[in-house]
Amino acid sequence: MAWTRWFLLPAFVVSLFALPGCQGPAQVDMNRVLLWHQMRPDERHILQRQIKKYVHAHPGVEILELYKETEEVRNAFVTAAITRRGPDLVYGPSDAVGIYVATKTIQPLESLFPPEFFSQFDTSGILSYQGHVYQIADKIGNHLALVYNKKYLQRPPQTDVELIEVSKRIQRNFGYIGSRPKVYGLTWNYTEPFFFIPFFTGCGGWVFEADGITPALASDNMVTALKYVRSLRDEHKIIPNEADYEIADALFKDGKAAMIINGDWSWAGYRDLGIDIGVSPIPKIQSTNLWPAPMTSPKGFSLNANVSTEKLPVVLDVLRFLLSEENQLETTRELKTAPTLKVLYSSPEVRSNEILQNSLVQIRYGRPMPVVPEMRAVWDAMRPGYQAVMGGASTPEEAAKSMQQLALRRIREMNE
Repeated sequence: MAWTRWFLLPAFVVSLFALPGCQGPAQVDMNRVLLWHQMRPDERHILQRQIKKYVHAHPGVEILELYKETEEVRNAFVTAAITRRGPDLVYGPSDAVGIYVATKTIQPLESLFPPEFFSQFDTSGILSYQGHVYQIADKIGNHLALVYNKKYLQRPPQTDVELIEVSKRIQRNFGYIGSRPKVYGLTWNYTEPFFFIPFFTGCGGWVFEADGITPALASDNMVTALKYVRSLRDEHKIIPNEADYEIADALFKDGKAAMIINGDWSWAGYRDLGIDIGVSPIPKIQSTNLWPAPMTSPKGFSLNANVSTEKLPVVLDVLRFLLSEENQLETTRELKTAPTLKVLYSSPEVRSNEILQNSLVQIRYGRPMPVVPEMRAVWDAMRPGYQAVMGGASTPEEAAKSMQQLALRRIREMNE
């Protein structure tokens, strides 16, 4: 199987059977539900509370949850499921669904619930692919936005021109140590292509052609976007000379950056540190009159293709519980993530929360992350060229061509 060869790490094949929860069909406990996920610690604590509540109300049922990193859970799940093992439910971002479908490791959900069940959810929370529903989400977004520290500015910039002006003013006001500002106007993880996407879309680009599977990286929009991001550092000097995720995050947490572009997974942590943050859409690119469109994706649950008919009622009942109004509201209240149940959009907790309302605006400006397996090849192809431009080893024109060539080659390899 070409897809399996491409997406799985050989080490998992060797180590899989030592992993907790990797039971073969003969060992299945009908009242034990296994869930693998990649939830960060704050999400995990909420999940554990909710599981405890369910188990208390359902004596005899056991729910085991196991955390893995995003890449690991995807690869381990596929390896486990193709050998008829692994968890009953797998949780994570939507982009893994294409891989799961290609490897036939998850099963369609549309026949397992009545239509009225699905009608409760915002359409972005029900992921359909190739004519079937394969994931039901409890969160939408997983997206980037502009986060600003109200110590430095009360009103977020609305255009990139204003962003540059505000950043320069902040840097002048707080002074410099040599050539380095004491407080940068802006920072973000500009080493990774996921964080580049808002600027690419803001310059009119997208990762695929209209067919949704042919890479569209060797474009004038790509060249323009690469030049634009580099200019923020080298010409306008409003971002650090180097900034991966850890550096950018630390600068903002330490008050050494007034603004950061980061995802909804980070906002609760900033508030917990006592930073008075605001969240806003990434400013419009004035030269194109386009709002940057970060990729958005639901995070939710998919069902292992090997769950037996006998065990299915218990697993589906657990799934209904985890997606319930009570549990989604609890998560929304604590983490300010966007729920998927439509009824919650009119709740006071959502309507009165400035951060969440602005997050929903950014989601509306965003574009859904493609779930096709070709997306993985695009990420791998963009990374070296993008980093070469930022490192001064390649021109934007050269990088755009090399990205396209590498993406096409990786896709061919995946299909061999």
